Amino acid sequence: MENMTESSDEEHNNEDKDNIESTDFVSLIKEDEEYVDLTHARLGRVPDLTHVTKIKSLCLRENLIKDWDGLSLLTTLESLDLYDNLLTNIKSIETLTNLNYLDVSFNKVKKIENIDLLVNLEKLFLIRNKLSKIENLNSLTKLTLLELGSNRIRHIQGIECLVNLQELYLGQNKISKLENLTTLKKLKILSIQSNRILKIEGLEELEDLEEFYISFNGIEKIENLHCNKKLKTLDVGNNKISLIEGLDNLNELKEFWCNDNNVSDWKCTDILARLPYLETVYLERNPLQLNDQSGYRRKIKLALPKLKQLDATLTG
Repeated sequence: MENMTESSDEEHNNEDKDNIESTDFVSLIKEDEEYVDLTHARLGRVPDLTHVTKIKSLCLRENLIKDWDGLSLLTTLESLDLYDNLLTNIKSIETLTNLNYLDVSFNKVKKIENIDLLVNLEKLFLIRNKLSKIENLNSLTKLTLLELGSNRIRHIQGIECLVNLQELYLGQNKISKLENLTTLKKLKILSIQSNRILKIEGLEELEDLEEFYISFNGIEKIENLHCNKKLKTLDVGNNKISLIEGLDNLNELKEFWCNDNNVSDWKCTDILARLPYLETVYLERNPLQLNDQSGYRRKIKLALPKLKQLDATLTG
């Protein structure tokens, strides 16, 4: 029991020491400073920055912060970064209505909440938390980027009002269907890698889509991309695709990733040769390459002479 008490006292003293050092450091920040970076500063709580009256950007990355206390008074903030802390929820920031950038990635947040008043928010990052649902975003119509990768989300929902969204990242979740995307007409980048999707669908209204990443799913067929004529990058790697097809209308395509699939027919090069701006192709670890490793690169280069990169290697 005595040893446990000594250990507890030592931990408490170390924590106090860290906070004292952090407080001393914070006191050196000038009152007219606009950009404050306290990355990896061993902070256990949000420091008192009320004397920094013009603060616009606050970075508290890689600390040990467990709650939001102390942030509500920093109403001039436009950018707040809490990446890699110990937060379990989102609260006490309703007053930060000037925020246009918020990063709460690599925490333990279970629910998207208490941000509906942050109507000027343009970029929201919630990577690797414990979210199971997309919710409470209806008022954030100025959002242009939403990153929800590495969570526990099962359905694409609650984003229909995000009509200005240009980038949506949903990789490494548990999503089984592409749905509820029709109102996102300004979307340019859609990344939904490492999910449980079996079919490409629901993209007909995304006519401005330029980059589509759907690798590491269960896709068997490239289809339903006839309306996505502005696509420049298409990543369907690590799926179950046997035929390269469905690319007829993608005349602006520059990068095509189809590695680690089941493609074995060399006629695929005829289809790729019709794409006038194609510069990069990934086909490695398909039967096409595995069954003809000595002739693979030579055959591709002959069929696609304008190609600048094949797999990870430049063709020049």
